[in-house]
Amino acid sequence: MTIRDDTTGKVRFAVVPAAYVFLLRETAVGSTEVLLQLRQHTGFMDGHWAAAAAGHVEAGETAYDAAQREAHEEIAVDGLALEFLTSMQRTAGGPAIDERIDFFFTARDWRGEPRITEPDKCADLQWFALDALPDPVVPHELVVLEGIRTGGVAAYTTHGFG
Repeated sequence: MTIRDDTTGKVRFAVVPAAYVFLLRETAVGSTEVLLQLRQHTGFMDGHWAAAAAGHVEAGETAYDAAQREAHEEIAVDGLALEFLTSMQRTAGGPAIDERIDFFFTARDWRGEPRITEPDKCADLQWFALDALPDPVVPHELVVLEGIRTGGVAAYTTHGFG
């Protein structure tokens, strides 16, 4: 969404913040797995695999608190030991520009067994090895997952800019 500055006439972006949680676990053979959900009926990237828990940051809420809330609402886990991973500024580009800021967290410790709590929006929930991700994964999330796999996630990343 864009807004016009009344004093200068410049177009400014109304940035939409979101929080993402990648639950990670180690396997008996020493590889790392990530929990992903298969999106359905959301109107955005349906049929793509995505972070098990993610959503918009509400007014007056921190991204950290949003990550905790989304994990509780979407996969029924609480008490996540969240580790901040990266912030990503992204855009869809084109004439209807959409600016977003995404805050990505990982968690290796939580309470509860992850399960689907919103079956109308989530068709499946599965663990995948970081070196054997399903296809397709939401593109900007795939960038972050590849960074986790290779150990090369910068504190600030961008996606969709020329």
